[in-house]
Amino acid sequence: MEKHYQGYLIDLDGTIYLGKEVIPAGKRFVERLQELKLPFLFVTNNTTKTPEAVADRLANEFDIHVPSKAVYTASLATIDYMKEQNKGNKVYVIGESGLVDLILSAGFEWDEEQPDYVVVGLDTDINYEKFALAALCIRKGATFIGTNPDKSIPTERGLLPGAGSFISLIQTATQTDPIMIGKPNAIIMNEALKVMKLNKEDVIMVGDNYETDIQSGLQNGIDSLLVLSGFTAKSAVPTLPEQPTYVVDNLDEWTF
Repeated sequence: MEKHYQGYLIDLDGTIYLGKEVIPAGKRFVERLQELKLPFLFVTNNTTKTPEAVADRLANEFDIHVPSKAVYTASLATIDYMKEQNKGNKVYVIGESGLVDLILSAGFEWDEEQPDYVVVGLDTDINYEKFALAALCIRKGATFIGTNPDKSIPTERGLLPGAGSFISLIQTATQTDPIMIGKPNAIIMNEALKVMKLNKEDVIMVGDNYETDIQSGLQNGIDSLLVLSGFTAKSAVPTLPEQPTYVVDNLDEWTF
């Protein structure tokens, strides 16, 4: 018997769509939530796109219509975390527009000499100088923040280096451990709960990836629903070190 949850934290790629293809049961899941007026928040480690861009993509490519405020990215979680720390507003960022523009529009100032924070996300235009500046700033005392731990990202070409790979390089170069924001870390989950204005016992984390989505629940005391439509295979479920609260083949199987 499934518990009735007041809110849903939901992954995107592998859960609602897979690459460039919609997952029909994922689309129906969102539409059922909307019909029932149940609060939900898409929680994604992707920092390359703004919430507005994610919402536009859902509408234009997958015919899923949600407001941008229903999308909570690791970029937003990073901004919320830095504001709460209140250590200053100077920042150097390795990342794309979905990270850099959001941070700057939130009132932070670009500084390549003595920033308060160095934030590292995925940047497909990465070069040695960007790494060098980040390392120098961290050695001068900047707080080192990694947006998400994803070492690789799935693409049509195969698995390519992700933000976690860049973060590891800078961690090695500076001998400094980063503060990690994205799933499965506590920061993004706690910030998402604040956005939803709900307690952890009232929500469930829904996703296809045991290492990020389901661990987000297991490590933070939040119930979890593993859907076998993406990253984690059905054959892996019996040998998982700790089981999700629920497992379904597809989201049509879930009853609210």
